[in-house]
Amino acid sequence: MAPRQTTPLVFNSPHSGRIYPASFLAQSRLDARRIRKSEDFYVDELFAHAVPAGAPMLVAHFPRAYLDVNREPYELDPRMFEGALPPFANISSTRVAGGLGTIPRLVAENVEIYSHRLPVAEALERIEGIYRPYHACLRRLIARTRVTYGMAVLVDCHSMPASVRSPASPVRPDFIIGDRYGTSASQDLTRSAALILQEMGYAVTRNKPYAGGFITEHYGRPAHGLHALQIEVNRGLYFDEERLEKKPGFDRLHADLTDFIDALIALVESDMLEVPLAAE
Repeated sequence: MAPRQTTPLVFNSPHSGRIYPASFLAQSRLDARRIRKSEDFYVDELFAHAVPAGAPMLVAHFPRAYLDVNREPYELDPRMFEGALPPFANISSTRVAGGLGTIPRLVAENVEIYSHRLPVAEALERIEGIYRPYHACLRRLIARTRVTYGMAVLVDCHSMPASVRSPASPVRPDFIIGDRYGTSASQDLTRSAALILQEMGYAVTRNKPYAGGFITEHYGRPAHGLHALQIEVNRGLYFDEERLEKKPGFDRLHADLTDFIDALIALVESDMLEVPLAAE
């Protein structure tokens, strides 16, 4: 996090964690390479300029395959566990059905993670010991920003497979900006963020196929001066998904995202968006 916050933006990278507990690897049927398929590879590095630019940035060090903080706290698949889940668990969401709950059953490409069922107690330990503290920290950052600046803009940073196509366009998107179809952020902010990237020469779409997950939906309250955007970066720009290596384009993309962060901070702080972004 920034030692001194100077802007109403807060950045978050919930899926770039790459520290895999040995006990987790022992539970998995996957090798150390295949289990990484769900990572948002190096997204924390791509957006790292946020910190010297004066914006706090929360980064997960635990991997998404182990625990997904971009879900409700108890989106759990009962087929994964030995023992009864608590009655308040959401066992019927579309994300649970797709194997991508709070404790995921699958990594990307629909590959099963575990070789056997897990104790329910272990799932609850991950949620109580990691998920809840992570969100408590994120809430504090957003609340402190809202009090200090009268508003807060959360930028939730992700990556997407190079194969992703938008149903709204035949062109492969370089970026997808999600605002839950206008409900999690000012549409002026969303349009302007997209325009910054488009003027750099990138293909940008909005909300399809990624409109934003739990974090964007949960923290975005534009009527109260709380705005949340999800940004998906196409891995084909910077990462070889077969070799799991950075491509030569990484440095250029990092430089462009440095400029994007500076432009977004200037945009939010400008008079141009003062009225649309102000709390009601």
